[in-house]
Amino acid sequence: MSPQRQARAVRLGPRSLAALVLVSAVGVAGFGWPFLAPPDSRLGAHAQDAPWLFAGLLVLLVAVVGAAISESGLGPKAVAMLGVLAAAGAALRPIGAGTAGIEPMFFLMVLSGRVLGPGFGFVLGSVTMFASALLTGGVGPWLPFQMLAMGWFAMAAGLLPGPDRLRGRAELALLAAYGFLAAFAYGTVMNLAGWPFMNALASNVAFDPHAGVASNLARFVAYCLATSLGWDLGRALVTVVLTLTLGPAVLRALRRATRRAAFETPVTFDRPEEKPGSEAPHMTRVTYEAGP
Repeated sequence: MSPQRQARAVRLGPRSLAALVLVSAVGVAGFGWPFLAPPDSRLGAHAQDAPWLFAGLLVLLVAVVGAAISESGLGPKAVAMLGVLAAAGAALRPIGAGTAGIEPMFFLMVLSGRVLGPGFGFVLGSVTMFASALLTGGVGPWLPFQMLAMGWFAMAAGLLPGPDRLRGRAELALLAAYGFLAAFAYGTVMNLAGWPFMNALASNVAFDPHAGVASNLARFVAYCLATSLGWDLGRALVTVVLTLTLGPAVLRALRRATRRAAFETPVTFDRPEEKPGSEAPHMTRVTYEAGP
């Protein structure tokens, strides 16, 4: 008997995919412009302004992506699931705030993206970071970068292989390995968002707009090792431990909720029939049509 195809809360259409590609391209430019702009470019002369400009642009683009994905099938059941998971993630994030990278929300983003798919994962990651920022007062020019990075993080979990067949220990090992690597990747790209703010004269690991790519890359690696390695390692280890210990129960709960929600089964209502000589019609019969 072949395994049943796993339902998706959001099916990405051409418009949603185009919006995701657009925002991802601008996000790559927003994160990596210190290595993309030549030393003699005018962008280097505005190193303190560029992060703000990219942050403002990313706000608009993330909103466009959310609208495009919503238009492609984010129904009321998916919205309710999104609200519950985003609230849970926002509540988990402050638990370890400021304590060696202990951020339990990351494992929830991995497992949710795995079960509910890449489209839902991107929206969930972005909304969760926005909600947690409002909850903790962490609103600033870094927030759009956090929303985009977490959206990527959760979306990629939905693109991992074997969503319909891989189960048990093999799936947990895959999710734990992905969570470990993605936790480091998240910390690295977020370092890129804040690194250009440093004054090049204040430290030999700060971004130097007049230096070449090789020199700035060496500075950035030294910056990551000196400032965030311990934090990223803590986040990665917590993600692995929670995935291996709580992962089976959370995956079962998410899959059970997904089956009961029947995201891909549209509901239709038959016209009520009236009895001869009766003023009140019979109760409406609900039928379900198989989705695509």
